[in-house]
Amino acid sequence: MFMPRKVLEEKLKQMLAEDVGQGDVTSEAVVPAGLTVEAEVLAKEAGVAAGIGETVIFAESLALSVKAEVADGDEIKSGTVLLRISGNARTILSAERTLLNLLSRMSGIATATRRLTEKLRKANGTAKIAATRKIAPGLGYFDKKAVVIGGGDPHRLRLDDMILIKDNHVAIAGSVENAVKKAKASGSSEKIEVEVTRVADAVKAAEAGADIVMLDNFSPKQVREAAEALKKAGFFGKVQLEVSGGITEQNLLEYASAQVDIISMGALTHSVKALDISLEIVK
Repeated sequence: MFMPRKVLEEKLKQMLAEDVGQGDVTSEAVVPAGLTVEAEVLAKEAGVAAGIGETVIFAESLALSVKAEVADGDEIKSGTVLLRISGNARTILSAERTLLNLLSRMSGIATATRRLTEKLRKANGTAKIAATRKIAPGLGYFDKKAVVIGGGDPHRLRLDDMILIKDNHVAIAGSVENAVKKAKASGSSEKIEVEVTRVADAVKAAEAGADIVMLDNFSPKQVREAAEALKKAGFFGKVQLEVSGGITEQNLLEYASAQVDIISMGALTHSVKALDISLEIVK
């Protein structure tokens, strides 16, 4: 995922501005003006580094010198120095929390994603681990990029990426068939995905021309039933099969073995455990 540097800088500065408010009164009161220091950003637990590129851009936009000691996607151990930063002490301390929040969150997401994708790989699973749009407001780009760094699929970034017909769309349209018909008649070139809650509707969605069928809150047994129904109807392998809802690290392989193409997990971003990372002044 790529974003022009100036656009990225603006996003990062907005985060900092929200935290700084009218000024860092603590640093102003305690830290002498003009003092320069050196600092290290340290991992305090093992994981996968993510957000290194964004952190470097953030620091450089604040006229700080920064050297990355690891790259995005690197597996890191507790005690690993991720970044070395030098420059104005007040600036470093004022930016510290914003920098660490971003780095910790992105690394936590990448770590969880890597763990799950590796679990699938070792079990010879072919399904993709995908994110959802259950992200922290304003952090969509960063959350999704962290998933990609961890080896996952970002899925939809925004509403304009794909037509995804959910239960409320179906309720308004009257039926799965009507919803797909209206979507196809719109002239949009985007793929059409349909969320279903019953096996029969999975077949109806495929018959209506959906590209992807999302099985919402299906048990592994129900997923197998849906796959079998699509085989009998001649659509298995012609439409992509996605499963979402109720999927955990513990039951992941059960779903993967049910012949699905995509396993989407909101937990990757909506309740991720941030990696423990700190910044320490060393000189």
